[in-house]
Amino acid sequence: MLARRLDPITTVAAAYRSGQRTPVEVASAAFERIDAVEERLNAFVSVWHDEALASAERAQAELGAGIDRGPLHGIPVALKDLIDVAGHASTYGSLVVPEPRPDRDAAIVTALQDAGAVILGKTNLLEYAYGIVHPAFGQSNNPWDPSRTAGGSSGGSAAAVAAGACFAAIGTDTGGSIRIPAAYCGVTGLKPTFERLSLEGIFPLSWTLDHVGPITWDLDDMATVWSVLSRQGEAPVPSATRTLRVGLLERYMAGAEMEAGVAAATRQALDALRERGVVVDDVDTALLDDADEHLVAIVLPEASVIHRTALARDPDGYAAGTLAQLRQGSTIPATDYIAALAYRERLRSAIDALLSDRDVLVLPTAPWVAPTEDPAIATDTGDAEARRTAPFNITGHPVVTFHLGLVEGLPIGLQVVGQRGHDERTLAVARALQRRLHRDAAPSGDEP
Repeated sequence: MLARRLDPITTVAAAYRSGQRTPVEVASAAFERIDAVEERLNAFVSVWHDEALASAERAQAELGAGIDRGPLHGIPVALKDLIDVAGHASTYGSLVVPEPRPDRDAAIVTALQDAGAVILGKTNLLEYAYGIVHPAFGQSNNPWDPSRTAGGSSGGSAAAVAAGACFAAIGTDTGGSIRIPAAYCGVTGLKPTFERLSLEGIFPLSWTLDHVGPITWDLDDMATVWSVLSRQGEAPVPSATRTLRVGLLERYMAGAEMEAGVAAATRQALDALRERGVVVDDVDTALLDDADEHLVAIVLPEASVIHRTALARDPDGYAAGTLAQLRQGSTIPATDYIAALAYRERLRSAIDALLSDRDVLVLPTAPWVAPTEDPAIATDTGDAEARRTAPFNITGHPVVTFHLGLVEGLPIGLQVVGQRGHDERTLAVARALQRRLHRDAAPSGDEP
C-alpha cells in the first residue's frame, strides 16, 4: 500500500511560522516521495523540480521577512494537466498536436500563486478528461492497490494526494471526475457550486457541466484550501449537540451495479449517524430516472463542438475510444440537446426543493470500489459508475465526497450535497457528519 497521510496543512503552516520546518524542506520531501512512488502510480505528467524549489525558497524568504500570504504559503500542490500555467504546455493526456504554450495563468493558478502555494507540476488524466486513457500516457494507479485505477478523469490528482506526494491537487469534474477518483483513493474531493470558481484558462469538456475544484486528504484540509480558493472564511462546524437533518437518496443505495459491501458499509455509517442524533430520512425525485440520458445528450455534442478544430487538424493524435466519442457527439439531435437543457432546470428545482428543509443530502459516491480500469462514458458501465455523481453536474449543486471506510481493504466515499452557493456551509455540515462517525486509522505503512 502506497497511501500515506501527510501532516494537516494547518500543522505544517504553523511549523513554518515557528521555524520548526521550512518550505524548502517540505518541497524537497515531496519530490523524494514522487521519486519513490511515481513508477508504480503514474500520477504525474510533468514534475517541476527547479521551478518549485525556487518558489519554495521565495515562500521561505517571505515568511522569514514577515510576509504571510495565508495557510497555503509554502504548501506543495499539483494541477491537472489541462490547467494553464504561463510558459508550460499542457498535454491534456493526448498526442493531439498541442496548443501553444499559454502566456497567462488560469484563474485558479493565480489564486494559488497569490496565496504562496508551491506548484510541484502537472498530474495525469484521462485524455482531455473525456473518459479514455491514451495508451501513450497510461492510467494513474491507486495508492491503496496499484493494480487498480485511481479513477478518472482526475486520477493523477487523487493519487498524488493519497500517496502523500502533495497536500492538495486541483482537478476538474464534468460527471464525477473529482469525486470518483477521490472516493477510490480514500481522500476528499469537492465539486463546488457551478461557476463558483472560474474556469478561465482550463481546457473545457462541456461548458454546461464543467467544474473545477480541489482534492485533499480530509475535510479539515479541504476547508483550509477552499477558504483560499473561494476567498471566504471557513463556516463554523455545527456543534455535536445540534440536530442535523439529512436526506438520503435511497434509490442510489440499490441497483444492479451496487456492490453489496459498499451498500452495507454505507448503511452502517448512516445507522451510526442516527445513533448520534442525526435525523436521516429517505428522499427522492422521479426526475432522476432520466439523468443518465440527459447528461450524455449534453456532454457529447458540447465536447464535439469544442474539439471540432483539433479533430479536423489531427484526428490520429486521439486515442481510438476518444475519437469514437467525439464522432458520436456529432450525431446527437439538436432536439435531444435542447430537451436536456430544459431538463437541467427542472432537476435543479427538484433538488432545491429536497434541500429546502434539510441541511444536506447524502448518497454513496460510487457503487463499487476502484476497478482495474476506468470505464468509458456513454457505456453501460460508464453510466453506472457516474450515476451517483453526474446528476449534480447537471444541477450545479456543491458536493463533497469524503472517505467513509474500507470494503475488502479498499476505500469508499460518501457524498454530501448542499444548497447552491452555500459551499462553506456544505463543508461545515460534512465535517460535522464525519466527526460523528468512527474514522478509520490513517495509513501508516507504504511500500515505495
